[in-house]
Amino acid sequence: MDTKRAKDILASEHLINVTYQGDPIYIQDVDEQNNAAKVYELENPQQKHHVSVHELQEK
Repeated sequence: MDTKRAKDILASEHLINVTYQGDPIYIQDVDEQNNAAKVYELENPQQKHHVSVHELQEK
């Protein structure tokens, strides 16, 4: 995924299915300068990650 698409998903009013390493996640924030995102796992919201947007997969 690219940074623009990650920002579009974050701004969307609809739930868009995104995964990180196969786990469903929610994008909490996008850092355009570093092509990174702050995400948390839907099934375990305490599990937060800072990841490259390129590692995110839209389903």
